[in-house]
Amino acid sequence: MLGAIYALLSAATFGLNNASLRRGVITSTVFQALAVTVPLGVPLFALAVTLGGQWPALLAFEATAYGCLALAGILHFVWGRYCGYRAIKAMGGNLASPVQQGNMIVAMTLAIVFLGEHLNALRVLGIVLVFVGPAIALPSRRQRARWRAAIASAGSPDREPRSDAESKPAFTPNLVEGYTFAILSATGYGLSPVLVRFGLEATGASFAGGLISYAAATLFFGLFLVPRGRLAHVLGVDRGSVRWFAISGVFVFLAQMFRYMALAIAPVTVVSPIQRTSGIFRVIFTTLLNRDHEILNARLIVGIFISLLGAVALTVSVGMVAEWVSLPPALVDWRWP
Repeated sequence: MLGAIYALLSAATFGLNNASLRRGVITSTVFQALAVTVPLGVPLFALAVTLGGQWPALLAFEATAYGCLALAGILHFVWGRYCGYRAIKAMGGNLASPVQQGNMIVAMTLAIVFLGEHLNALRVLGIVLVFVGPAIALPSRRQRARWRAAIASAGSPDREPRSDAESKPAFTPNLVEGYTFAILSATGYGLSPVLVRFGLEATGASFAGGLISYAAATLFFGLFLVPRGRLAHVLGVDRGSVRWFAISGVFVFLAQMFRYMALAIAPVTVVSPIQRTSGIFRVIFTTLLNRDHEILNARLIVGIFISLLGAVALTVSVGMVAEWVSLPPALVDWRWP
């Protein structure tokens, strides 16, 4: 029971992370968001390593494990996070959510190729649902036409002057940019779990592994500050955005902490499906905090729900479902490859 509570807290804090991040990128750039959230993970994980007594474990990793954990940090905290932030800035957290569930497919593919895992009937269904969800959530052709007209009208020098109330247009998402970077973020988020699995296989020191990943990501991101003007751009971040980025960094750290605590006392088949509810929390919190900068309609809600079901199907075992629902033996026993 306690493990399920930790998993639910992890899902909720992941949702809060996305909502606070969305609030920050309204007035600042994605690059500025990374400059705050990535380095913040280093002292927070250092604190976790201290409280967990895992400092000796930092010397116990083999060279290959260091490499896997460092690469996982770069892919997840720099590449995946950058693309994810671009998607959220372009079209909001609600529209990005169902597309980013595709990271489960990337992780599943790599697990089959490198970890010897298999597809079963439930996972095939999950893959189908993860693809169908974003297709349903995609706004209608009429809605997209209205958004294009709004963008064109906003940029027209001949438009009529409007009152203050009318001069605050509703959020108009950039679907091309948003969907492109949502898909790209799924590659980073999908690749990193397999690398972390390899890196932690020998020691299991998860907090120490997280510190290695965050430190590598911070050093890698620091390279992007070298070109002239980049550091000045980062230091010029809006003060209000810094607050939201810092809150986002703390929430994502807490989400990872609760995840580790849940996995320490509960099986993955219990924790993973509950964590998929982060999509629901994301919609709730982003809509509450960013009402004027999000899209929320019936199509989107249905699409998020379907993609959420697909993500759960990818993490639940057929045997677990068979205990509750009568399934044909051939369906339960089917495996590929």
